[in-house]
Amino acid sequence: MKIHLKLNGKVIPATLADNPTAREFAAMLPLAITMHDLFNREKFGPLPRAISRRRKQSRSRACEAGDMICWAPGPDLAIFHRHDGQKIRGGFHVLGRLDGGAEAFGVPGPVEVRIEVAEGGRGI
Repeated sequence: MKIHLKLNGKVIPATLADNPTAREFAAMLPLAITMHDLFNREKFGPLPRAISRRRKQSRSRACEAGDMICWAPGPDLAIFHRHDGQKIRGGFHVLGRLDGGAEAFGVPGPVEVRIEVAEGGRGI
């Protein structure tokens, strides 16, 4: 499924993963969240509710710029805008990947982000 993330006058296209967790995330759209900086490599912000705890979680993997994940069990969405080579440890769900434009999230301070299904994006 194709989605758009809108921030600071830019539209960043993304593709959701083909998994139950990403579909659960898609059911929350559209949504607007304030995302904050973490370690100068990712922005994170709260989702309206936690992603199902019954879903299988990744435990350790290197996340790259453009990856979209949801920390578990908390309801935080994280978008990586810089790759520092560090493996991410702990439970998280892979939601998808930005199709480009990850650097738009690399601005200092919080950003307001609107996430919505791209026109014609359902069922892709």
